[in-house]
Amino acid sequence: QVQLVESGGALVQPGGSLRLSCASSGSIFRFAVTGWYRKAPGKQRELVATITSDGFANYLDSVNGRFTISEDNPKNTIYLQMNSLKPEDTAVYYCYRRQGIDDYWGQGTQVTVSS
Repeated sequence: QVQLVESGGALVQPGGSLRLSCASSGSIFRFAVTGWYRKAPGKQRELVATITSDGFANYLDSVNGRFTISEDNPKNTIYLQMNSLKPEDTAVYYCYRRQGIDDYWGQGTQVTVSS
């Protein structure tokens, strides 16, 4: 089993920044894809960003250039640096890990962008 624990969600003003963290523990495989989804009220879940074990990153078009996903492999932790935040970025952000044929999810962390 794998456990994912997110942190870093908060209330922030438009134009501000936040950094989300997701720590993995348990039966961690070396090769995995990790990333972040988000779910806003009344909207479909979106895949925000992913990163592979060899560091290849991919982003949702609407966050490309504003968000950066990174990983600290020794700590089994990934980060999502979010800059130039907009009200439409408001959502619950969920950490995600796929290894082998299994998917794992964190409990979610709330990000609210509002003045």
